[in-house]
Amino acid sequence: MNASTEPVSLSSPWRWLRLGWADLCRNPVPGLVHGLLVTAFGGLLLLLARDRFWLLAGAFSGFLIVAPIVATGLYAVSRALQEGRQIGMPEVMALWRSREARLVRFGLLLGLAGTGWVLTSAGLITLASPTPIEKPLDFLRFVVLAPELGLFELWLLQGALLATPVYASTVVALPMLVDRPVPVHQAVMASWRAVAAHPAPMVLWALLIAVLVGLGMVLALAGLVVVIPWIAHASWHAYRDLAAH
Repeated sequence: MNASTEPVSLSSPWRWLRLGWADLCRNPVPGLVHGLLVTAFGGLLLLLARDRFWLLAGAFSGFLIVAPIVATGLYAVSRALQEGRQIGMPEVMALWRSREARLVRFGLLLGLAGTGWVLTSAGLITLASPTPIEKPLDFLRFVVLAPELGLFELWLLQGALLATPVYASTVVALPMLVDRPVPVHQAVMASWRAVAAHPAPMVLWALLIAVLVGLGMVLALAGLVVVIPWIAHASWHAYRDLAAH
């Protein structure tokens, strides 16, 4: 199955989700293994840092930002399905064990982005909150549910401003690095061009990803078992369409 010849439009993200779900159903084992590993790691972070807000925020920010690197094996699964083949965990693990230098560098850059988000977020909340924020409940009571408008909304805006360049840099770049022997900077530039050329579909795609991940986390993280591979497979189809236009 080749990339769609239809122009990328607001209906495209829904198509990518349908195709991603079909890939997961056709070859479920690699995806569910990925989902279980990511969910187990997220649960461990929650257990270890549940009463320390900034440690928990930092751990989860890094977890969510670097998660696309972990899912790169599923791009290979979708590529194989597209070519009429089916691969399993041995082939996926071979990709991990290769320690592909471009993916390692990209992962390090994403880790730095996550660290930057936590530091700027901590700076904003520490300076602007009248009450020290030490536990997740403190953040809920004194920031999210604060009677005064301003701090929580500013925190969300700051998060959106920092997340936007990360999203624009990765949405096409990561699948491209698995698919083609291109330098990291070339993949990142292709990703930015795709986002600039199709702003409305890419905003919708970002929102759909955020909603699905949010639902997966609300369900005691258990929903991530399915959500993570679903999004990864769908992201492959997003890349294929965007790279073709």
